[in-house]
Amino acid sequence: MTFDLITIFPDFFRSILEHGLLKRAMASGHATIRLHDLRDYTDDRHRTVDDRPFGGGPGMVFKPEPVFRAVEALRGEEPEKRLPVILLTPQGRLLSQSVAEELSHAERLVLICGRYEGVDERVAENLVTDEISIGDFVLSGGELPAAVLMEATVRLLPGVLGNEESSEQDSFAVPEGAPAEVRHGLLDCPHYTRPAEFRDWKVPDVLLSGDHEQIRQWRRRQALEKTWRRRPDLLAQVPLSEEDRRWIESLKSTEHELEAKI
Repeated sequence: MTFDLITIFPDFFRSILEHGLLKRAMASGHATIRLHDLRDYTDDRHRTVDDRPFGGGPGMVFKPEPVFRAVEALRGEEPEKRLPVILLTPQGRLLSQSVAEELSHAERLVLICGRYEGVDERVAENLVTDEISIGDFVLSGGELPAAVLMEATVRLLPGVLGNEESSEQDSFAVPEGAPAEVRHGLLDCPHYTRPAEFRDWKVPDVLLSGDHEQIRQWRRRQALEKTWRRRPDLLAQVPLSEEDRRWIESLKSTEHELEAKI
């Protein structure tokens, strides 16, 4: 999978690409990440990429010409192929696990990292094929969101993690084609490691029991409870078994009893 990043701060990514998962994905040949300085696509001696917005107002806006030149140059490398172009913007659709899964099937993605007050709307209307946000907050530019998007996507590529099952057990993961009992889409269950007791805090006995079915049930119930307490909105999107529903109802009943005592 190839990522072409269009940015005015290519050095921002140097450290990110020298560590961790993205470095490993590039070293193994699973991912290619190319940095393109937007200023290289300007035609004035000051290498100007932005200007004041028409109609007044604060901030500066990316000019359309350099962005179009950059994307069109990349499209020219493979003119016979449709090249997805993503603008990182707070106005885009929210990046989720399912969106990352969708993007992981692309052979190549162009990521435009906006800055300042935004990007000329003609870029979004006539050049971009998708707009993505990493959350309902504002950052100074699209470089951090681009890094987040790449990390979330690359880790889903077969062979990148080494253990392909590990990504399927992540929070929010919904493995394609998996049976209902493992299509969780929930927050992850708690995890423990050695020592079995630390400062009088003990690992739950069930995890030390060796009973795989009991462990499976415990993990499922813990994931359901954590999701119900922290992100109940996710439960509406998850296929729940009758056993799941009974467990959630028991949680609600216990909660109501505690509230009544208070």
